[in-house]
Amino acid sequence: MKTYSAKPKDITRSWYLLDASTMTLGRLSTVAASLLIGKGKPQFTPHIDVGDYVIVTNAVKLTVTGNKKTGKDYWRHSGFPGGLYKRTLTEQMTRDPLKVVIKSVRGMLPVNKLRPARLKRLKVYAGTNHEHVGQKPIEYSNPRETKYNGR
Repeated sequence: MKTYSAKPKDITRSWYLLDASTMTLGRLSTVAASLLIGKGKPQFTPHIDVGDYVIVTNAVKLTVTGNKKTGKDYWRHSGFPGGLYKRTLTEQMTRDPLKVVIKSVRGMLPVNKLRPARLKRLKVYAGTNHEHVGQKPIEYSNPRETKYNGR
């Protein structure tokens, strides 16, 4: 039996809708990265981009656990001596909550030549309204969200 390898012409992409207000930042990022890579598809091939489109809504209502609001820092550098700048997660959320989600999902994707194309398929919106209604996105329901009743 031959090993199956997906061809770019055989790829069909779906649209998924994730609500950031129902998940924590880490869970949202791992689910989005998995959908962008296409890990759940039977035709998954590591060197071919078979992933789907992901729409993230309610980025303003993002939740984190623990003391990440004050303990997690975002660093940037201007390129000049003494040009290192730092912001906490709360400061970054007040300035631009979309960048928090994009940076988190970017960190979950593998570092290779497919990452820029995968990130272009990630659409993040601050509120519940998005402009991709015509694509009929599927609301993502996580199978792990069911509570264990202890029996």
